Amino acid sequence: MEEAIPPIALGRTHARRLREVYRSAGWPCQDMVEIELLAAGLLERLLAPTGHETLRVTPTGLRMIANTLADNRDRLSAHESLVERVATEMGRAGRIAWRGLMLRAQVPTGDSTQPAQWCMAKPDVFSIRNTSVAEYVEPVVHEVKVRRSDLLADLRVEAKRAAYLDLGECWYVLGCDARGRCIGAADEIPESCGVMVFEKGRLSVVRAAPRARRTALPFGVWMVLAKSTPVAGLDEDAQGLLAANDG
Repeated sequence: MEEAIPPIALGRTHARRLREVYRSAGWPCQDMVEIELLAAGLLERLLAPTGHETLRVTPTGLRMIANTLADNRDRLSAHESLVERVATEMGRAGRIAWRGLMLRAQVPTGDSTQPAQWCMAKPDVFSIRNTSVAEYVEPVVHEVKVRRSDLLADLRVEAKRAAYLDLGECWYVLGCDARGRCIGAADEIPESCGVMVFEKGRLSVVRAAPRARRTALPFGVWMVLAKSTPVAGLDEDAQGLLAANDG
């Protein structure tokens, strides 16, 4: 009796390869990913009259591409929705918030004899206090996660977290899965970061972040903020109403 062959575990790498084949002339790579896609019936070989072999995505493969795209849209929509909610809450708390900034930060090399390295950080939400005193700005980074796999992958990148901490306080904002369960626990998040959860339509603080080492911002960060548009806050709405009433 033949031993049953376990099903092939397909992931993002396979979906990405399918999209690449669909957009290309279908030239084979002859690697392990291609073998698994052929075995799963998502790709098929085609032999041209010239004797050259190419690949074509099968109808089953097209369904996988479509399902992956739909899943990515849902994930992005949930993430962007929570990012917007966090930015809005920062505005309600009297802070000025930005989304998707590219900020220059320093990351320790782990070698005390070597200087820290510069890198570009892109926090989901970056906010400062609405104050005219540079030393009182209290910069805060919020990193939003709506999927456990994304959270676990992010936690393994220590340099990314170090860059956020160089900018100011760092908070992880955790969403819930399809069953309404929080995607992570506070004890999974390094103690150098604060933890917030979004459950039942509300943001709650689970663990406060340690006091930030940085108060004032470097000149380069100020320049980026000056060139970027912050999230509209309550003050902007009120000013608009006042202007409308003047007429």
